[in-house]
Amino acid sequence: MIAAELSFTQLLDAVRKLSPSEKLELNDVIWKEDISIPIEHQKLVYERIKSAQSNSQVLHDWDAVSKKLNS
Repeated sequence: MIAAELSFTQLLDAVRKLSPSEKLELNDVIWKEDISIPIEHQKLVYERIKSAQSNSQVLHDWDAVSKKLNS
């Protein structure tokens, strides 16, 4: 095995040269790695979901907000 250090830009250039099937395979390898979300982050998300559900009157429809922001 030959090890070489690549800059991020060099890595992107190498990935762009891959075939579509190779890119899909690379994607599968990347996302199959053990990615763990810290408990503190999980708790924060659950708290926000609970808050949103109990205060649904303060939530806004995304389509309406998006139209207002784009006008």
